[in-house]
Amino acid sequence: MTQKIVVIGNGIAGITAIKAIREIDQKTSIHLIGDEKFYPYNRVRLSKGLLSSLEEDKILLQKKEWYQENNIQLSIGVKALSIDSQEKSVTLSNGEKISYDKLLLANGSHAVLPPAPGMDKKGIFTLKTLQDAKDVIDYFKDKEEVFVLGGGIQGMEAAWILKEMGKKVTLSHRSARLMRKQLDQEASEVLQNAIRNSGIDLLLNNNVQEILGDNYVIGVVTSDGTVECDGIVYSIGTKPNIEFLENTGIETREGIVLNERMKTNLPDIYAAGDVAEFNGEIFGLWNIAIAQGKVAGYNIAGKDSTYKPIVPVITLSAFNLSLFSMGEVREEKATDILVDKELNQPSYRKVFFRENKVIGAIVVGDIKSSPSLKRAIEKETELPKLDYGNTSFEELIGIIKSKK
Repeated sequence: MTQKIVVIGNGIAGITAIKAIREIDQKTSIHLIGDEKFYPYNRVRLSKGLLSSLEEDKILLQKKEWYQENNIQLSIGVKALSIDSQEKSVTLSNGEKISYDKLLLANGSHAVLPPAPGMDKKGIFTLKTLQDAKDVIDYFKDKEEVFVLGGGIQGMEAAWILKEMGKKVTLSHRSARLMRKQLDQEASEVLQNAIRNSGIDLLLNNNVQEILGDNYVIGVVTSDGTVECDGIVYSIGTKPNIEFLENTGIETREGIVLNERMKTNLPDIYAAGDVAEFNGEIFGLWNIAIAQGKVAGYNIAGKDSTYKPIVPVITLSAFNLSLFSMGEVREEKATDILVDKELNQPSYRKVFFRENKVIGAIVVGDIKSSPSLKRAIEKETELPKLDYGNTSFEELIGIIKSKK
């Protein structure tokens, strides 16, 4: 029986793994290590929580007493510096060396720093951690103009919330349209129009060339000209935290390379979540981190489990609209397509089919139908042959629901 399990990383992948372990084994000691000073919390809530005080207790993944109740030793504000896979030990930033029988690496990713000159000035923030979010709230409470760099989900959510806080917001994105991989051209245009109609200045195909100011940010030089601002929030991507694994023998490429059991190339070492690379892909998505964490936890506890790639899901609720994108949304991958849009409304629905099965969907506007579409995609539900040109979106959802 395993004597001690060490989990590095206190995000959703690590917590899900621990819960899976405890389903099977309630006794083995678990030591959870996190480099932030907070108890494990819901990172998805960070940008949405800018309008509130982001009280730690309200966004915790588990109540604080859960750890003691489940025989989990929690070390917070401590970083793992190195791993010795021969003696099975982890050295921490507080000087402590702890041994393990099984090790899970769920230590996530870090924000990519924009390459523009001047990024060392004061007034520049990202939104990767709870402390980042608290710093943004504190800094911008008496500021007026914010430059948001990065048009991904988190950048858009931050821009919307800062606008709701009464700030003048500019949102800069380097591509010619938003969400190229998740939306088609028309859906991107619906989203972009909603952003501009909300009062946000949206700059597309835009590159940041320099950050202006002496000690503090006063503006940004972009390919479209200079934008005055009191500060910057950036979110242009993430990279897995694999630097401390150098010379450990653990195989890494962009992330930690895993097999279908979330095992690394070394005995008794597993990984899951944003740090993990499976089949050459790193997703950085909440639902995938949960699925990988569960598989890793089961295997650590001795229950054989394999990871089956799940379909990525993207949702957004901002700019007075909601958005859902899932699965394969490229027309060339589909044999049939159903399009349903409403004139003069920020509403657009497009469903992609292959051999009478839903393989992807884009829904902008009312997304109450998204659970039905999600289930049809995941279960590969076979539908009757439809006349897609004469079938409404509502009729399709009714047919899907009848297939439960």
